[in-house]
Amino acid sequence: MEITIDCVLSAELSGLKTDSSLENLLAKGQVSRVDKPLEALVCEQFALQAAPDYPIAAISATVDGLDVGDAYWLRADSVHLALQRDCFSLVEPVPLFVAREHAELLIVSLNQYFAQDGLAFFIGKSGAWYLRCDKTPQIKTSLPSVAIDKNIHQFLPTGDEYSKWLAVLNEVQMLLHEHPVNEARESAGEVAANSVWLSGGGAMPQLNALHHDMDLILANTVFYQGLAKLAKTPYKTLPANLDEVLQSTAQHVRLHLPQINNLDEVWFRPLFAALKSKKIKRITLNLGFYEKSLTIDISPIDTYKFWRKPKPVIDYLE
Repeated sequence: MEITIDCVLSAELSGLKTDSSLENLLAKGQVSRVDKPLEALVCEQFALQAAPDYPIAAISATVDGLDVGDAYWLRADSVHLALQRDCFSLVEPVPLFVAREHAELLIVSLNQYFAQDGLAFFIGKSGAWYLRCDKTPQIKTSLPSVAIDKNIHQFLPTGDEYSKWLAVLNEVQMLLHEHPVNEARESAGEVAANSVWLSGGGAMPQLNALHHDMDLILANTVFYQGLAKLAKTPYKTLPANLDEVLQSTAQHVRLHLPQINNLDEVWFRPLFAALKSKKIKRITLNLGFYEKSLTIDISPIDTYKFWRKPKPVIDYLE
């Protein structure tokens, strides 16, 4: 079995000690750095083209309980923009968690305001927010992972219609600023959902658009479920541990690991052990860190390269 793993480098993972299994995987494998966020790298590995965005929203929405059709869709993640001294910055997490009943009230207000502009906001079964456009917007957006904790100015929509869409975002922010939902959130000590972050725009790709060699995808997100549907590949929810994965008859499995505590102990330690014992023939690890990603390829023989000493994960990104 060969395994491809997609994972975000969380603060916990980046602070691991040098005897961690993740750092051993990096030390023994062949590491390359890509100046792309993880979602963009995954899209390209599935042979999706940016035109100018990767159509992440439509791919996700089609399995999230929405009638996608041939419309143009954008992710409209609920976010909190923090006012800095002379700019706004995008605050983690993205999307910001908003309780379903509150999200529905916000969406109703947005739709009442923007219906005349041919824009319609939706909430998927997963809780994700989407924006459907009657006309294809002439803009290019940025994935939120590249903008987190930075001045958002350089990451706002660009293109022929950028001024129109900056106006839309300004109107969204004014509408949400004094919304009763946000007043309630702030009274409860929560940050306001004071904007949306648009990304992943496009129409649903054709069914023959994807090219890959996976025969099983294991994940817990609508994006990966949508990729599996588009690629006509079996999809299952991510099991609790690696043992269940190894029981599969699939020859090439793709895993998306969530950001959970003890990820090194729960997943990377058994992955390294299974590789060393040749239960796994090859691991390809895509490790995303904001606007960058690391790709690590490692085979069983690499685990015996004792001269390759572990070092902090963050060193590979500098």
